[in-house]
Amino acid sequence: MMQCGWPLMGPLRWLHYVNKEVKVRAGKGEEHRGWLLSVDPVSASVVLVSFGEAVAVRVVMGHAVEAVEVLRAADDETAKRLRSVFLPPPSPCLDPKELRQRRDALRQWLQENRIPVEEEGEELKVAGVLTIAAPYSGQDCRSSNQIILDRIQRLVGIQDCTNQRLPL
Repeated sequence: MMQCGWPLMGPLRWLHYVNKEVKVRAGKGEEHRGWLLSVDPVSASVVLVSFGEAVAVRVVMGHAVEAVEVLRAADDETAKRLRSVFLPPPSPCLDPKELRQRRDALRQWLQENRIPVEEEGEELKVAGVLTIAAPYSGQDCRSSNQIILDRIQRLVGIQDCTNQRLPL
């Protein structure tokens, strides 16, 4: 099925194209093929994913889309791969004892380096503005303050790699 006037179709119609292999005709005779992962509801831009040796992601700007043709629907395996494209790699499964040991070691390391930290349930709260969740690596840090987030992520990453005390 070929559709024209892509930006005018709207989100409800765009949903019918998600998880389908499509051919997108864009301005200047360009043609793009891939699995339609998402459509931006504001700009009508199309996110296409191609699987090969590596996953390739391409965004076709909504204003340039002239037509979209469905080639085929995704099977269960392809739909699963599409859902996992932007998910972080799975973290190792640690038992509760190992998680508690990691949390305690990180808390102690932060305290020894004069970084204010306290436990809030299973999470560590750093300086009241950053949270570290299990399994307590740099990737598990959350904060709305990007500068603090970056600094603590680097410190936690260094601590993970070296397991040593660093002077601050």
